[in-house]
Order: sequence, then C-alpha cells, then structure tokens
Amino acid sequence: MSSEARFVLAIVLMLGVLVGTNILFPPAPPQEGVDPGVEVVEGDPEAAPPAEAPETDPADPPADTAEERATPPALPELAQDEELPTVEAPSPEDVPEVRIAVEGPLYRYSFSNYGASIRSAELTQFESFTQPGPVELIAVEDQGILGSRVVVSADTVDLRRLPFQVEPEGGLTLEEGGDPQTLTFTYQHPTEPFSFEVRYTFDPDSYVIDVSGRARGLDRGLLVSDLGRGLAFNEVDPNEERRSMAYVFNHLQNGIQSTDLGDVERSRLEEGPFFWAALKSRYFVLAAFPALEPGGAEYLGGLLAREAMNGDEASADVAVTQSLASGGTFAYRIYAGPQDYALLASMGNDFQQVNPIGWRPLRPILRPFVGAVMWLLVWLHETLAVGYGWVLIILGVMMRIVLFPLYHKAMKAQLRNMAVQPLLKEIQTKYKDKPEKMQKELMKLYKEHGFNPLAGCWPMLLPWPILIALFFVFQNTIELRGVPFAWLPDLSAKDPLFILPVLLGVSMFLIQWVSLRTMPDAPPQMRMMMWFLPIIMVVIFANFPSGLNLYYLTANVATLPQSWWIANERVKVKAKGPPEPAGA
Repeated sequence: MSSEARFVLAIVLMLGVLVGTNILFPPAPPQEGVDPGVEVVEGDPEAAPPAEAPETDPADPPADTAEERATPPALPELAQDEELPTVEAPSPEDVPEVRIAVEGPLYRYSFSNYGASIRSAELTQFESFTQPGPVELIAVEDQGILGSRVVVSADTVDLRRLPFQVEPEGGLTLEEGGDPQTLTFTYQHPTEPFSFEVRYTFDPDSYVIDVSGRARGLDRGLLVSDLGRGLAFNEVDPNEERRSMAYVFNHLQNGIQSTDLGDVERSRLEEGPFFWAALKSRYFVLAAFPALEPGGAEYLGGLLAREAMNGDEASADVAVTQSLASGGTFAYRIYAGPQDYALLASMGNDFQQVNPIGWRPLRPILRPFVGAVMWLLVWLHETLAVGYGWVLIILGVMMRIVLFPLYHKAMKAQLRNMAVQPLLKEIQTKYKDKPEKMQKELMKLYKEHGFNPLAGCWPMLLPWPILIALFFVFQNTIELRGVPFAWLPDLSAKDPLFILPVLLGVSMFLIQWVSLRTMPDAPPQMRMMMWFLPIIMVVIFANFPSGLNLYYLTANVATLPQSWWIANERVKVKAKGPPEPAGA
C-alpha cells in the first residue's frame, strides 16, 4: 500500500471517530421521498500530428535516432540546394574519449568530448543515501544528458556519438562569488560546410546552466536535447523514490501536467509550447527553460518520451525540442538542482509546482495549503533561528492556540446539543408509531433550542488542511531532507525506533478516554473504537515521516487540556437537566 493510500485510510478512520464522538445520539433524519502506443497532447496548431511510433527492440542501443523515438512536428521541406550532411561516428581508437571537469561550490560536472554531453552531475551540497558521496543526478552515465540531434523533415544529424573539440581543454573551476565561465564544444564536419557549436555557461552560485550555440550550414531545423533516462536514485526508500519519478511540463494553454515514467509505453510526443519541461525525482529536478537572452526560442517546442526497455519501471528516455532560429542559432537554460521552494519560484512560470501535490482532482485545492504551510515552516525556521523539529512543535501548539476560539464555540454547541438529548429521546419514544408527528416535533425542538448535530464538528475539521498539507510537504520538500532532531536522523523519513507513532497512539487513546469517561451511555461501538483506533493509527503512521508524527503528537497533547475541560463541563450539564428553549 502506498503512502498516499495509507494516509487516506488514516483520514477516513480519524474522521469517522471525530464525527461519531461529537454527534451525541443524533435524531433520525427526516424521511425523504487513439493508438495506445502514442499519446498526443494538443498544443501548437501549426504542428503536424506525429506519425505512428515504430516498434522497438529491447536490444536496441540507448542512443537512437529521433524518428525511432517519435516523429517531431513537421518542418518546411529543404530547399533543392540544401542537404543535411552525412556523418559517421569515428571509432574510439581514432579519437579517444576525454572527460572534462567543471567544479563549483554547488556542483561537480563531468563532460565527455563525445556528444558534448554531461556524463556525471553531482550536487555537492547534498549527501546521497544510496552510495558514498554527494547526490548524483544522472542515472545512466554512458548515455548522459544534453546530447543533441538536429532534425529537418525526415533527416537527422545525430551528434551524440561524434567527437568535439573542447575549450578550455582543462575544464573549469569556479569560486564562490566569482564570475560566470563558459565551456565551449565544437564539431566540424571533415568534408562538408557543417559545424555545430554548443556553449555551456556556469554561474558559481546558481544551479542554472545557460546553453547556447549554432548549427552552421542550416537555416532551419529542430534541435532535440536529451534530458536522460530519469534521474538517479539517492534516497533510502527506493519504492517511494520510484513512485516519484516523472516528467512534468507547463503548457502555455493547458497548464502543469505530470506523467509517471512508469506509465510511458512505447513512444510519446507531448506537443508544446511549454514554459518549461522537467524530469524529477522525490527531491531533485532536471529542467529545460527557454533562454532569457535573444537568439533562443520563446517557448520549448515539445517533449519526446520513450519507454526505456530496460525493465525498470521508473525510467524512460526523455528529450525536449525547440526550433532553430535564423542562422541555425539556439539557446536555452537548464536547472539541475534541488527542489528548493525559493529557488524553483525564482525561475518563474510556477516552476515551484514541478512536484505535483496530491491526487490530480484535488491539486487545485491542495496547492495553496501546501504552499502556505511550506512558507510558514521556512519563515518560522529563519525568524526564530531554530531547527525544523522545534518549528513543527511550535506549529502544532500555535495552530491549537489560533483555533481555540472556534474550538471553544464548538464545544459549547456540543454541550448544548448534549443537554437536549433527553428531550430528543422523549420525543422519539413518545411518537415512535407516528413518524410524521415525530418529525414535526423534532424540527420544533431543533428550532426552540438551536440544536444542530454537526455544530460541534466543523471546527474540529479546521486543522485537517494543515495536517494533509504537511503530509505532502514531507513527501517532497528538500528543506526537510536529512534534517535530524533528537533521536530522529531524518524528519522526512520514518522514526527508526517507532517511538513517535507509539506516543501518537497513546495521545489518541487519552483524548478519547477523556471524552468518553463522562459518557456512560455512549454506544459500545464508540468505546470499542477507543481501544482499536489508536492501535490502527500506530500501524499506519509507523511508516509516515517522523516530522508528521511529531506535529500530530504535539497537536494532540495541546488538545488534552481542552478535552479535559469539555469532559468536566459535560458532567455539569447533565446535573442541570434539559435547558429552557432559546426564546424563553
């Protein structure tokens, strides 16, 4: 069972007990009489529909031509005097492979002179939990990322296996606060007037790479840039990370859409225009953006996805496309880094929503809550200068204090409802053989005493958006990854000693015990749930993030004084007997 399914089960169980506890002996309600291999997302009206994707062979090498991946949007036919050059990759014996290093305060890249592609991308500020050393983004080193192909009509120049000249040959070393530096790769065809140049510009204090270049000898075409075969695994729980692997894009008309890599079958073309397109894991993301500088396309043209055919349900080959500008120039940006909310938001166009939150139908509702809770957590952390563990404790207490007036009002309504119960039972007994008369008298009773079975329930539901939002915050928020607190090594992972889930179960039992100890006539089912629900919740929450357990435990402990007060007031109400009508 996935974390989301367990969380839904927990919500259903807790809401059932919450409503059942607050509705004391309610009255009876009144009686009332396409080709499965290729999916095309509508986009640019001028783009031609894709051709049927060809069958693939699992034995095919990873670097395939663009036609095999998916047919790109149609482009104008070549002029009679314009032809794509024929290129063949030399053998490694002719041109040996060379690795070029780029090191900065935030990252360490390793480029290959073959294809001018990145073969390793390490984020040095984050530790990998699957292997010694920093987080690695690239899942398949031999394939790499940002390898290029140029497509014109049905012809393709595949540059991913061709040797490039590199400048500077010794790579780059960037110092914190220093100026941006550029690494340039150039391929020159040996016999024809065709060359391809690509420049990577790095900022030592940013995860953004500016990419620009030119395909000389071509005035038109489509540039296809590889994003790779999913991102590498870096988290302790491989199942959770596998479920988080997806490609996401922000369409100009259709908004943000996400597809799990495991759902990619055969080949798929997503037609733009896009503000951005990305590959993501649980905490990290690799994304392409249009360039800010002149010379690049205003939007990305599309996204190509192809089943990886390697038996891994969490991988798929993904590439983005854009049209070459006049003279064969191109430019775009790459973000390769953590899903840090502030950094993502600074990229614009809702990039902070790259990690879709919750279940698709509820995302428009959940996103504002999750964004607000995440902002509040970061603000408390920075303002109070305390760790996130203390922030969660403060948040749990703070929510109870803020909601106290509403809780107090709800408790008073609950006590009023409880005081009316004897009158309600009297009517039900007196008119049990006269349903119509019973309903008439019940409605009269409701009106006279302001009775509402749900009056004490709705304020109890107000903390739930916070709890649900926190669940998704802990699922995907890099700020909480690997953050320790007390005996907990990671607030975003489960409690290894299961202390918090057990304490959470104890707190739930105490809250129900305090409520039911002054209700001798409570239904047996409710008393049975007092024992079984905490046990069930311990089992469910045992695998939830320890930070979520910490917040919920704190909120429960902060609720106990209020629960004790309402229990004592309940005894006083019973001693007074039924109240006078509201208008008396």
